[in-house]
Amino acid sequence: MSLRRLLSIATIAFSLWTGPRISYAQAAATATQAGGAQLGVAYSFASPDYGDRNIQGYTIYGDFNFTRHWGIEGDVHQVNVVTPGDISEDSYLLGPRYTFRFRRFHPYAKGLLGLGRFNTDYDKGFGRPNVSYTYKIYALGGGVDIPISQHVNIRAVDFEYQGWPGFGTNGLSPYVFSFGTAYRFR
Repeated sequence: MSLRRLLSIATIAFSLWTGPRISYAQAAATATQAGGAQLGVAYSFASPDYGDRNIQGYTIYGDFNFTRHWGIEGDVHQVNVVTPGDISEDSYLLGPRYTFRFRRFHPYAKGLLGLGRFNTDYDKGFGRPNVSYTYKIYALGGGVDIPISQHVNIRAVDFEYQGWPGFGTNGLSPYVFSFGTAYRFR
């Protein structure tokens, strides 16, 4: 990963949790809070829609809520740790997120845009090893966060349907599942 890309990811993550925090003068149980942020890590596995084997890796994600329901999410999926078919599909996504509360659970839906990088150890078409291709992609998904303390959330499940329209003649449409934990900044 180039230094420029790493700095871009760090800038996005930093901006997700340093925005203005707005709180109201109410009791904590009835307060409506905006400006909340979280930064987390997750285990991810994907059905890559290329080859016949699932791939695994990790995700770094961050959220920032502008209102009680609306916010923004950034995901960096590095699904390149366990690759039985010698392929990986990494993605760098950012977009809006809608969250609602149901008792202790915080279900959410999201729509993200960004870049996807397809890597393979061998490209049969060109006869060369270690090939990487980058595409503009989108993702639609959702999941459930569960607060377990004032500063810790469990991401019980996160699902994304990704669309890679520029890949080949029919595009690529992998599914990515993640679960992990996040630190909430208050």
